[in-house]
Amino acid sequence: MNTDMRTQMGSGKGFIAALDQSGGSTPKALKLYGIDESAYSGEAEMFDLVHAMRSRIITDPAFNGDKVIAAILFEMTMDRDIEGQPTPSYLWDVKRVVPIVKVDLGLADEVDGVQVMKPMPHLDDLCARAAGKGVFGTKMRSVINSANPAGIQAVVDQQFDVALQILGHGLVPIIEPEVNIKSDDKAQSEAILRDALLAGLDRVPAGQQVMFKLSLPSANNFYRIFVDDPRVLRVVALSGGYSRDDACDMLAANNGMIASFSRALSEGLSAQQSDAEFNATLQATIDEIYAASIT
Repeated sequence: MNTDMRTQMGSGKGFIAALDQSGGSTPKALKLYGIDESAYSGEAEMFDLVHAMRSRIITDPAFNGDKVIAAILFEMTMDRDIEGQPTPSYLWDVKRVVPIVKVDLGLADEVDGVQVMKPMPHLDDLCARAAGKGVFGTKMRSVINSANPAGIQAVVDQQFDVALQILGHGLVPIIEPEVNIKSDDKAQSEAILRDALLAGLDRVPAGQQVMFKLSLPSANNFYRIFVDDPRVLRVVALSGGYSRDDACDMLAANNGMIASFSRALSEGLSAQQSDAEFNATLQATIDEIYAASIT
């Protein structure tokens, strides 16, 4: 385990860039970036284009460890190169940005008001490859749509089961039980989730740590208990569909919680921009998300 990465992940000032759109969300990400579905045919071309988009973000001068402490990668991005170097080593050696990889394979159908993760038969292989490439940690997402205690417990149990498997590979897992921001009983779900996560932390082996990635809460500082818990390396927030400005306003009111934004990070960037326009837009975005993350 790289201690410099752990220090930056645990106490570095800044936020996590989520660059891990997968097959299902890639067409939407490309469309927002100004590339219509008519511009490519087939998955291979689509993934080449999204890699070019991510490379443009990562290689931009505004994107570095001064304000972006880590980046979450899609598995295929982890396996590709940027400027002739494997993406994880480019991120850390050139940019001082901690590399993290998304490991889940998407969501199962809804049961008991939640969507757990699909089975991950390749997880041990992926973790071993990630560790070999110098990746620090992982991320995996479930979704909570309603305040169903049995469903929420199922999400948390699965997240910690997988987290323990990941810790066994020397990687630090980001546990992400997203509460749907459009849910009618969001605050109630958050209360059930907080209790379940607190109990789940008792399963973390002594001396080990996990991270949490959580929806911005309905009540400010609702997850502060985790910010102060030594078993939790970092508590990060997902934007969950809020606009960047709204997400940043909410984040600023949650002390010690930092951003891990995806769509809110790439909002306003387009393939048609000149390098100067792209850089100026990305710099402004990074500055705004950074400012909300250091409160």
